Amino acid sequence: MVRRGPLGAGEKVQFTDRKGKKITDQLVTGGSTQTEHGLILHDSVIGQSEGAVIVTVHAKREAQVNQVYPEKDKNKPWKSSRAIGGWEYAVMRPRLADYVLSMPRGAQIMYPKDIAQVIQLGDIRSGMRVLESGAGSGAMSVNLLDAVGESGHLTTIELRAEFARVAQANATLYYGEQPAWWDLKTGDFDSVAAELPEHWYDRIMLDMLDPWNRLEQAYRVIAPGGVLVAYVTTTTQMSRMAEALRAAGCWTEPQIQETLERTWKAQGLAVRPDHQMIGHTGFLVVSRAMALGFEALKKRERYSKDTVTDVDELTDEQREARLEELELRDISDHKLRKVLRDLDRQVGALGEIGGESDE
Repeated sequence: MVRRGPLGAGEKVQFTDRKGKKITDQLVTGGSTQTEHGLILHDSVIGQSEGAVIVTVHAKREAQVNQVYPEKDKNKPWKSSRAIGGWEYAVMRPRLADYVLSMPRGAQIMYPKDIAQVIQLGDIRSGMRVLESGAGSGAMSVNLLDAVGESGHLTTIELRAEFARVAQANATLYYGEQPAWWDLKTGDFDSVAAELPEHWYDRIMLDMLDPWNRLEQAYRVIAPGGVLVAYVTTTTQMSRMAEALRAAGCWTEPQIQETLERTWKAQGLAVRPDHQMIGHTGFLVVSRAMALGFEALKKRERYSKDTVTDVDELTDEQREARLEELELRDISDHKLRKVLRDLDRQVGALGEIGGESDE
């Protein structure tokens, strides 16, 4: 649901000060938002347009003392020594990316950079039927609901009931009501998926510990040509998922990638990357379902190279032969002789310099 016009009670809004610090809160009649610079009274926000500037009210700093754990501020007498207020905040409705990062969490969320790639690489569009496993806190679910729209359908399978409740509440707060095109189920993936119709889903998104163990049911419910996207965080998970897809024979060669995010500062002559960046968060493994009765095409392997057997299991003779087969740091004899000549010349020149300095 797209919200336009004046801000109303019950809506989530985002307050941003001149330093770029953001606070997301829900507007409540008679309520307030506590900031480091005084209180924002919700009644002064309700009815305002997006982009309005709100000024915090003056209050004693004692109102800023931690109300839940006051002992934490026991040695901070300055917190209640002077009045605060008069600080300006711009008020906006949060973007979906802002909402995802600020919403209450039961489990670690996927970052917007990864969510965007899931939707793009998974080709998830309006009207599609999508199956998701692993709701977590609902970050991916809310974006999938937004991508498929009311003309589509999202089925989410979450193992833990408490996580399902968190995801459901976050989606309800975002849309203002429970999305009618969302079917949230609780239980393990295989048991729940076994009751779903065959080859009905256009796309599948797996965000779980062992997605390689769910490929059988995933293939049963996905339509031929459907896209499977798995989000995993470690290299061992990524490797196992890729090998399982290849071994199954009914999935195309997996594509694997990760996305790094770096923001920039551009102020006058100070144009440079920020000191902090969002580095590795996870890998995306993408594959497509083959039609029934057809096996995935595979790249022809060079059988002279064994990339599977553990080198530590080989004898010394086998290990030496294997290193030659793998052509590790391979270099031709001609090039090797040239490198040695260059190094001999440079070492000789170093000796000449040393002799001159002695004189």
